[in-house]
Amino acid sequence: MSILEYNGAAIVAMAGKDCVGIAADRRLGVQLHTVACDFTKVFQMAPKLFVGLGGLATDVQTLKSLLEFRINLYKLKEERDMTPTVFSNLLSTMLYEKRFGPYFCEPVVAGLDDNGKPFLSSMDLIGAPVLCDDFVVTGNCTGNLYGMCEALYKPDLEPDQLFETLAQALLSSVDRDAMSGWGGVVHIITKDSVITKELKGRMD
Repeated sequence: MSILEYNGAAIVAMAGKDCVGIAADRRLGVQLHTVACDFTKVFQMAPKLFVGLGGLATDVQTLKSLLEFRINLYKLKEERDMTPTVFSNLLSTMLYEKRFGPYFCEPVVAGLDDNGKPFLSSMDLIGAPVLCDDFVVTGNCTGNLYGMCEALYKPDLEPDQLFETLAQALLSSVDRDAMSGWGGVVHIITKDSVITKELKGRMD
């Protein structure tokens, strides 16, 4: 088993019409032993910017603290919020400079840029980025998530449709994976607000 799969995760981000969504499961496990079902894997880094960290739980929390520190430094210096593009480049650089002893995290970045257009990126544990305009996934059940997203995704989804698509893709995927699931959370980012909804999933 890969160390990236040790604690279990399922994270998916998807673009809509002037909106973007990111969803994750809530399970924290030690291989097949479930420890908690309220573990946070998606973090808000700016008003219209979220990052999902899938991988080893200790590195998820370490990387989240480091990212908050770097974002606060940026805000003090620049007196503005970090855009998703800048944040993605920062995260990629942070991961690559630790490439010989990496953080065991595969992040997903989702947000709206200054023009209100969706931004999605994903990277591996040494920071090699992939930019997408439809959806990105990370975690244990990436095969399931890719299959569900390819089946359900349509371009230019409205925020309500985007929530429904993300929720169905996440729940259907984790139902077929023993190491992720136990509920979920979905964040929908629009130019006016951030809508967060919790999902109730199978608890077995």
